[in-house]
Amino acid sequence: MIRVLLADDQSLVRAGFRALLDAESDIEVAGEAADGDQALKGIRALRPDVVLMDIRMPVLDGLAATRRITEDPALAEVKVVMLTTFELDEYVFEAIRSGASGFLVKDTEPDELLRAVRAVVGGDALLSPGVTRRLIAEFAARSKEPAAAAGLAELTEREREVMTLVGLGLSNDEIARRLVVSPLTAKTHVSRTMIKLAVRDRAGLVVLAYESGLVRPGWLG
Repeated sequence: MIRVLLADDQSLVRAGFRALLDAESDIEVAGEAADGDQALKGIRALRPDVVLMDIRMPVLDGLAATRRITEDPALAEVKVVMLTTFELDEYVFEAIRSGASGFLVKDTEPDELLRAVRAVVGGDALLSPGVTRRLIAEFAARSKEPAAAAGLAELTEREREVMTLVGLGLSNDEIARRLVVSPLTAKTHVSRTMIKLAVRDRAGLVVLAYESGLVRPGWLG
């Protein structure tokens, strides 16, 4: 059972998400919060698998709350998905830098929301692929000169290749097809790379791929 905590200052939004998620046999809403401070208290008490976190909230906004979650080793297994009103919200870029596993637009289709929750728990792919590609391109445009990432030298040639493909937005299945290996092997390479580089999830790996220069602006086409 995937346990989700909803953090949004609009009760109507929370009610809509709750109705959608609770209708699924493998997902349940473990709790709700109307601001970032409530969200942190609920997360520490309930330890949900996923937090759907609004960016703009009173008391403590979603970005600050996300940073506190990702900086707490005790909450390492909690995945944060940021919610935004607009696809190109200026805060979405910072959300990924803050440690969010991905983001969704609030008016996303119900099926996409459900896929996103399951995907982020499985760690298989970033969310909202089309939007995420634009986010990656935006990240690349803002990036400074690449800096050597700690641990990059410890990666094998195959792991660097896999990290590059993750940075380009490929899923494990797509990486497997590109490298002519099994999806399980691709997933293993991704996991080992994340462990060596001490990143929480694929979103962090994407950011590091750009910061280290493994992926360059314009490569998305």
